[in-house]
Amino acid sequence: MGNLAVISVYDKQGVIEFARGLRDLGYQIVSTGGTAKVIRDAGVEVKEISDLTGFPEILDGRVKTLNPVVFAGILARRSKPEHVAQLEEKGIPLVDVVAVNLYPFEQTVKRPGATIEEAIENIDIGGPSLIRAAAKNHEDVIVICDPSDYEPVLDGLRSGTLGAQARRKLAAKAFYHTACYDSLIASYFARKSGVPQDDFPERFAVYFEKKYDLRYGENPHQKAAFYVEPFSTEVTIAGARQLQGKELSFNNILDADAALNVVREFDQPAAVAVKHTNPCGCAIGETIAEAFRKTYEGDPVSIFGGIVAFNRKLDAETARRLVELFLEIVIAPEYDDEALEILKRKPNLRVLVTGHWMGHSGQGRDFRRVRGGLLVQEADITDAAHWKVVTEKEPTPEQLADLHFAWKVVKHVKSNAIVLAKGRQTIGVGAGQMNRIDAARIAISHAGEAAKGCVLASDGFFPFADVVEAAADAGVVAIVQPGGSIRDEESIAKANERGVPMLLTGVRHFRH
Repeated sequence: MGNLAVISVYDKQGVIEFARGLRDLGYQIVSTGGTAKVIRDAGVEVKEISDLTGFPEILDGRVKTLNPVVFAGILARRSKPEHVAQLEEKGIPLVDVVAVNLYPFEQTVKRPGATIEEAIENIDIGGPSLIRAAAKNHEDVIVICDPSDYEPVLDGLRSGTLGAQARRKLAAKAFYHTACYDSLIASYFARKSGVPQDDFPERFAVYFEKKYDLRYGENPHQKAAFYVEPFSTEVTIAGARQLQGKELSFNNILDADAALNVVREFDQPAAVAVKHTNPCGCAIGETIAEAFRKTYEGDPVSIFGGIVAFNRKLDAETARRLVELFLEIVIAPEYDDEALEILKRKPNLRVLVTGHWMGHSGQGRDFRRVRGGLLVQEADITDAAHWKVVTEKEPTPEQLADLHFAWKVVKHVKSNAIVLAKGRQTIGVGAGQMNRIDAARIAISHAGEAAKGCVLASDGFFPFADVVEAAADAGVVAIVQPGGSIRDEESIAKANERGVPMLLTGVRHFRH
């Protein structure tokens, strides 16, 4: 029969040109129903797979390529005379090229209203088997799962330059393709079967698809791309739409994600400004405009070049304030028409719309990549149910409201973290220090005279009483911290001595 190519593709892009190119090179082409019709209608000679196997397609096409004749022709090693002899004895031709792409499972399940039955019918069985068989025997068989590889393969066949390395590269791509396909299916059925997202299986497969390449990574000399989860149902930066502005950078995406996570903590209208993933200003108000005014006042210096996020529709009043500043990104669940027109005055300003969300953020798993491994944890949820006053003096209702606000913000500040707040507005933030007293000093220094009357939240416990002392000296009126140090009593005693109410949460919020 000469050189033989098996072609069975759902995505018909480029398949006619590829088939024609193979025929010009002397290949015989065997194909399945729909693919064979497309090739034949284009005037290219093609045989049906049943002509090769002597067995018709059955079960509505569920079984067509799953046949020993096909797989023996793919898997036989040319370097083993006994393999070649067995095929000759059985009259089975060798297969030299396998071009296959798979049923559109992802597109099907993403379609609104798609049923599980439709999903099941779009799970490809024969296709992945063909791809894996050809990839396993890539020394003898060329495997193609991506239409963009058709022309390079034809060029290599014409010039005789499709060597071992090129074949291995195609095989690696094929195994990635089937691995991702299976991971996608597993992820879908895990969600449909109600498998808890905080389970930690012995083997953990994740699937992400590339949304786009980035101009560069954290720094200009680093290449980067943005990958997204295919079945995420949360409101996220990954799923946000960009309405205007320059393309997002690696650091933009990190900061935007951090900003969205902060404002999702609050039920009342809230705004946050983020720099280097740390909130430099955050506040809640009666309106979004008031929340942003307070956010800006919390740190009018650091907001320069920052990312600002809101948890309510952005109005024209707030938009007018925004365009007076140099900002990288504005994020909101929705914008009114006048606000969008105002933001257009800054055409380079990136404007993201997320859509509205239900409840707070923090569902599912959190991943952290390390060299040679992956850390997986459940989300860090803020819960005030077990707070306990441990001092003789109790906080006032106003102070308690500020403590709850500060505790939600400090969760999103890099450890060691201290947040000073007053009137549901951040006044001073100390982030990412190697010891807690330095974080406190930074927050107090930043607040200046405004520290008087503030509450203080600490993401971790106090190993010494020095933070309590410094806070009281600055005029802090109440403190919330996790507790759990062997020296808790020293801090409590100091708080009692200085007349500062202190609450222990029993939960810390380290953020590395």
